[in-house]
Amino acid sequence: MTTAYTGAITVFGANDLDSLAASSSLVAGLESNVITNTYDDVLLSGRFKANNTSPTAGLIQVYVGSLLNDTEYPDVFDGTMSAETITSVDIRNAILVMAAGIVTDTTSNRIYEFRRRSVAALFDGVMPPKWFVFVTHSMVQTLNATTGAGGQVWYTPISLS
Repeated sequence: MTTAYTGAITVFGANDLDSLAASSSLVAGLESNVITNTYDDVLLSGRFKANNTSPTAGLIQVYVGSLLNDTEYPDVFDGTMSAETITSVDIRNAILVMAAGIVTDTTSNRIYEFRRRSVAALFDGVMPPKWFVFVTHSMVQTLNATTGAGGQVWYTPISLS
């Protein structure tokens, strides 16, 4: 069996997460555009930067979701990059799978990263045909507002042959 890596593809680009507002209940955040899967698996990773003015300790959470069937998105999601507020924590936990949970501290401009995670593994070993990413955080301050500094999320496609 050969594994082919084709290079990282951006889910959230250099400016998409700049100034992402905090959500004390971790239900408000940013939804990515839907990704139509053509790979056996993808490895998801990311980097975030705390605000440069007195960030508060909290959490950064990265979730992956998929369509309920061929056409329907769960809850408030629609497959378009946009700010979303999920109905409740219980709904969030029922419709999304956590890919990363990062505990943050009060250090200004701190970089937080999460290692590559198999998206297929998050879905019991099977890649969903269409999937999306949702990022939320509870650091009170927005993510860093300096252009290109707020954060990025990437995926690296894997084809098994």
